[in-house]
Amino acid sequence: MTMGDLDNTSSERIFYFDIDNCLYSPDLGIHHLTRARIYAFGKEIGMDSASVVDTCSSYYKDYGLTVRGLINHHGIDVAEFNKKVDGDLPLESVIKPDPALRQMILSIKTRRWAFTNAGIDHARRVLKCLQIDDLFEGITYCDYTEPDFPCKPERRAYEKVMEESGVKDSQLCYFADDSVSNVKTAKEIGWTTVLVSKLPPSTSATTDFHITTIHELPKVLPQLFM
Repeated sequence: MTMGDLDNTSSERIFYFDIDNCLYSPDLGIHHLTRARIYAFGKEIGMDSASVVDTCSSYYKDYGLTVRGLINHHGIDVAEFNKKVDGDLPLESVIKPDPALRQMILSIKTRRWAFTNAGIDHARRVLKCLQIDDLFEGITYCDYTEPDFPCKPERRAYEKVMEESGVKDSQLCYFADDSVSNVKTAKEIGWTTVLVSKLPPSTSATTDFHITTIHELPKVLPQLFM
């Protein structure tokens, strides 16, 4: 996107879509497959087998992403991590095209942007599996090679996606994500938020809307689909 393009779109509404466990159902088990590979990787780099699960969980809690903890405390080879974790996931055999999702996203009357904590290769694979990879202007992702890279729910990550998409007014921003903490930060900075989760409904302090699948989006924001 050029600077001229950014100027032209800065006053338009934009919808930021999380990818994993949001655009596809968490029931597919991708999260469990990912965790199993992270634990295996941790053991490979010398983490104690008896504590690897707890250690990785603490990294996720403290840093927002387990890989950030692995980078900070173990100096891992990021390329090797990508190869043995995200790159090893059988996405193409698990995630299938979703024509209904494609039609829903096509019908939304806003700009469309993917906003993920995953790396770019994983993000592109998932979107391609769903056959919606051509529907987004851009993807804001985590670059694991960047020192102290920002990730949701850190406010820096939201500032980054607004900058990359050329948006200055938070009131123009809409956001769907399966993480309570991620939508909470977005709501705090003024975005209109949609929590996509089968968990019990959250309070209005956490999110503006709560749906169980992304396909229900038009039900809570019909004005964006008129």
